[in-house]
Amino acid sequence: MQTDLFGEPLSERPPASPGTAAAPLAGDGATRSAKSRVNTGRLSCEAADPVPEPIALASSGLPDKVFLGTSSWSFPGWQGLVYKEAYSSTALANDGLRAYAASPLLKTVGIDRSFYAPLDIETYRHYAGQVTEAFRFVVKAPSLVCDAAIRGTGGMPSGLNPGFLDAGIAAKQFVAPCLEGLAEKAGALVFQLSPLPNAVLADIPGLIDRLARFFAALPDAGSAHYALEIRDPALLTPRLIRMLRDHGVRYCVGIHSRMPDVDRQAAALAMLDAEQSGPLIVRWSLHAGLRYEGAKARYEPFNAIVDPDLPSRQKLAAMIVAALRRAQPSFVIVNNKAEGSSPLSCAWLALAVAALWQTQGETGANGSIVSPGKAEMRD
Repeated sequence: MQTDLFGEPLSERPPASPGTAAAPLAGDGATRSAKSRVNTGRLSCEAADPVPEPIALASSGLPDKVFLGTSSWSFPGWQGLVYKEAYSSTALANDGLRAYAASPLLKTVGIDRSFYAPLDIETYRHYAGQVTEAFRFVVKAPSLVCDAAIRGTGGMPSGLNPGFLDAGIAAKQFVAPCLEGLAEKAGALVFQLSPLPNAVLADIPGLIDRLARFFAALPDAGSAHYALEIRDPALLTPRLIRMLRDHGVRYCVGIHSRMPDVDRQAAALAMLDAEQSGPLIVRWSLHAGLRYEGAKARYEPFNAIVDPDLPSRQKLAAMIVAALRRAQPSFVIVNNKAEGSSPLSCAWLALAVAALWQTQGETGANGSIVSPGKAEMRD
């Protein structure tokens, strides 16, 4: 399960009352009425049959360069959406990826467990062997190199991490096994920096220079893409974007309550793509105003859209269409905590993309979501 990643406390909305805010979005093809009986046996996990209407409809008009997927795949509540039965989380973690990849809509998935501990080559090979040739993975680098702090009880910082941004550790324990194990199925390798201690944030230019040395020392990623995701808005500056451009690293748009709105992040991305464009990489992680644990309690069993985030959805659709017009792929990972059910969020996002692509793809519209003066980058 994804955690708060040690962010600052945020106010939580209370869990939805039965029959009120917990009601599913009309037409989403799922309900939250009761948790399905979990199949704890050793049956092979099978894909949903038939494919539910929203997912089948959404996948039919989605361009090939758009890779939509979820953050992990081990959720029993996806019975009828992704899986035939409510298999246990353990069964899905061990045997669910093949069924997940059989979905006509889900063409990527986030491997988040690699953040908590490095994975070996054989684990990555095992994952790669369960998906189609066209499938791509978005993999998070370990906290070993992405967290500036050593964490004690309850995730509280107890000191600075000597392995933070150590390119040698990153190359040996993450990049090499990931690229060798996944081979051409590695889509993006995301270095998501945990919220930074004040001692590190006090020198942002120095931190950006340190990031530059880190990315310069990493081995070539081949057909995959390096990306940086941040959790501190103060780091989102033109200096950072110039550094990423100079080192061929993508800015990962992070939709999260700690981060600025999508417009400002789109402005950063536009600056990055001003001279030479690259793929769109997005992690839609958390609904505004919630922490992970609060969202988990509110949204379980993750089989319905509970809090539709239409602004984020429409802005992401416009960004994806803009990438399509540049002939660039998009890798978008959606967490259950974004709207309540990541497979359904992917479906509704795909429908929004298809609608925009049909109207803008042939008219010459640039798909931009940033109006002059509405969002700008500041040092």
